[in-house]
Order: sequence, then C-alpha cells, then structure tokens
Amino acid sequence: MSQTSLDQASLNQLFFDAHTHNAWQSKVVPEALLHRLYDMLRMGPTSANCCPARIVFVTTQKAKEKLNSALAEGNRAKSMAAPVTAIIGYDLHFYEKLGKLFPNAPDARSWFDKDEQTALNTAFRNGSLQGGYFIVAARALGLDCGPMSGFDTALVDQLFFEGTSIKTNFICNIGYGDEKGVYPRNPRLDFEEVCRIV
Repeated sequence: MSQTSLDQASLNQLFFDAHTHNAWQSKVVPEALLHRLYDMLRMGPTSANCCPARIVFVTTQKAKEKLNSALAEGNRAKSMAAPVTAIIGYDLHFYEKLGKLFPNAPDARSWFDKDEQTALNTAFRNGSLQGGYFIVAARALGLDCGPMSGFDTALVDQLFFEGTSIKTNFICNIGYGDEKGVYPRNPRLDFEEVCRIV
C-alpha cells in the first residue's frame, strides 16, 4: 500500500501548532472518545507486539483527589481542572499476553519470564513508545495534552496499581485546552545538533 504525506494542517495539529496545555475548558471528554484514543494508539508498533502499556483514565472527583495527593504542588490545580488525567503505566509481566499478541513465536514468553532486567527494559521502552502514540492519537482526535512528570511514582503505583505488576511511567492530562494556559514555544535543537547521517 503506497502512502502519502499528511497535509500541512494535519501535521500542524499533531506537531507544529500543538502545545503542552496547563489550563482546561470545562468540556467533558466522552468515554467513547477515550475508547477511540486507545483503539488508535494500540496500532503503533512495539517489539514482538508486546504492548506493555496499561492506562488508568482518572475522571471522577474521588479518583482525582486520590491522585492529587501524589502530585507535585505545581501539577495539582491543572490536573484537578483537566477533564481526564491518564496514568500511563507499563506491565512488567506483559509477556503473559504474548501467546495472544505474538502467536507466530509460541516460545516468546520464555524470552522474558526468566530475565527480570530484559523484561523491565522491554516493558519500559515499549510502554514509553506507546505513551508517545497516546499523545499523537489524542491530538489526532482533537484533544489537547499536558504530559508531566512531577509526582511520587511509588505513591501512584500504590494508589492505582497495588497488587499488580504495573508501574507508572508518566501522567498526561487530556481534554480541551484553554489557550490562556499555553506558554510560548521553547526552543528545540537543530538537526545538526542531534542527528548524523552516515
């Protein structure tokens, strides 16, 4: 199947005009849109189709207050105001689902289930990839994003993933942004500072 480049308006929405949002309109994000977001992001590639990302969509006041206790002070007000705060985690035992996800290699589980470091590296790397797909998918659906660090990882794990093999990677507010909360674009590094063609 031949591919064509997206038009400039689409590229602007995904990258060039998109900003991290810190203030939010009081517009609800429907649950159906969260399902669409996941249906898009899950199509991005991961090694051995391992798909380790696990996501909690925090939407209720009770859940937001619970999460708020683990956030750095500067992240609290904007997260409470956001319609949805997504906790992007990764499952250290992702390999338990490889029988379904990677059936062309029936022994795929054995690549990870006896090597904790390889499993951790794979889960974190591919979970981070899926976190990137999450942001692009959200923007493609007309949502704004506010990804952040600045939280007590161990406490978030305890509050939302206790008793599981899932660990928190990062947190991302999503919804319909208020332009008043957008800062001017910071500089980016030029090609020559980052890339080599060999």
